[in-house]
Amino acid sequence: MLQVNFIRQNADFVKERLAVKHFARLNLIDELIDLDEKRRKLQFERDELQSRVNAASKEIGLLMKSGKKEEAEAFKAEVAAIKVKIEDTSALAELESAVHAILVQLPNLPAASVPIGRTPEDNVVVREGGVIPVLEAGSKPHWDLVSQYGLIDFELGNKITGSGFPVYKNKGAKLQRALISYFLDYNTAAGYTEYLPPHMVNEASAYGTGQLPDKEGQMYHAVADNFYLIPTAEVPVTNIYRDEILNANDLPVMMTAYTPCFRREAGSYGKDVRGLNRLHQFDKVEVVQLVHPDKSYEVLEEMVLHVEKLLQNLELPYRMLRLCGGDMGFTSALTYDFEVYSAAQEKWLEVSSVSNFEAYQTNRMKIRFKDGGGKTQLVHSLNGSSMALPRIVAALLENNQTSAGIRLPKAVQPYFGAEFIN
Repeated sequence: MLQVNFIRQNADFVKERLAVKHFARLNLIDELIDLDEKRRKLQFERDELQSRVNAASKEIGLLMKSGKKEEAEAFKAEVAAIKVKIEDTSALAELESAVHAILVQLPNLPAASVPIGRTPEDNVVVREGGVIPVLEAGSKPHWDLVSQYGLIDFELGNKITGSGFPVYKNKGAKLQRALISYFLDYNTAAGYTEYLPPHMVNEASAYGTGQLPDKEGQMYHAVADNFYLIPTAEVPVTNIYRDEILNANDLPVMMTAYTPCFRREAGSYGKDVRGLNRLHQFDKVEVVQLVHPDKSYEVLEEMVLHVEKLLQNLELPYRMLRLCGGDMGFTSALTYDFEVYSAAQEKWLEVSSVSNFEAYQTNRMKIRFKDGGGKTQLVHSLNGSSMALPRIVAALLENNQTSAGIRLPKAVQPYFGAEFIN
């Protein structure tokens, strides 16, 4: 969430940056400033009244000591009348609520390095790595391979739950477990602390990371308890430090977690939904950092290299993109996406996003730190996928299919216990 003082002091700049994200309701900035001005004026009036009460209370004490009881009583009546005005907080609360209602509708400001553009075609390829394989004649897409090798049963998942909830079995289930273990070990070796958080969160947690109110329609909602199934481990993990004040020497806080992820994917029907390309439930390992605001972009580059090295270890052809303003998430200031090449489908598949949210999330969650001078500041939050499994599995299966079976990358073989799936 953006901060009111910053918006008020930099209104034109805020409008210019929001326009990069193609945010259409720039009029909300002027509405916000107008409401906040009324709120500040009313708060000033209330503070003035409180000052009068404080001064009158001292005067009453002096009058009582000097025996001037009648004059003191007159002051008491005046103080009582003023207190009635002070205690009526409805107008101020209404203005504060109106200001907040606008604030939560404003996305984060994109960083200066965010490319201008509206669609994924406007994203900028930063670099590429790996070698795109040339498959033998008769090679198959992953949805045929998982059937051939008995790895995943989509129809069984449809029977048990519905479309988008696959059942992994036999070596398919083992591959999931192997990849999750490898990803977590890779992250903890880099200094991340592992967590296993709840897979449902309350409304405050979903609001804190920006899923509410922006992505309410994409989340599964357990209405009776008002809990939300998590769309990513970022939500519970970042909320571990909600309403906490850290010391500067506690930073950076580095966390990683495996969780299943649940997404309704409303409005996505017909868009690359076959096989593992788009699911309602999938496994993902996440990394999250809370850092000093002066270091967040340095840390962003470190996290990008961390994910890139993981893709290199998986021996997959990949490319890294800097997302344009129109393709960025609501809460992000700068996002890099990683895509791997699916040789049988002949297309790039997104497998990771690494983002700097600056103070947008931490302002909502009140995650702060005390600097060396004792001043309290908001930390910056970042997160990245390392990795989301479905499309990684799709690319691994398709790109590594041979007549002897599906060869797994060397880094994964010790976790799986074999070189080939056959």
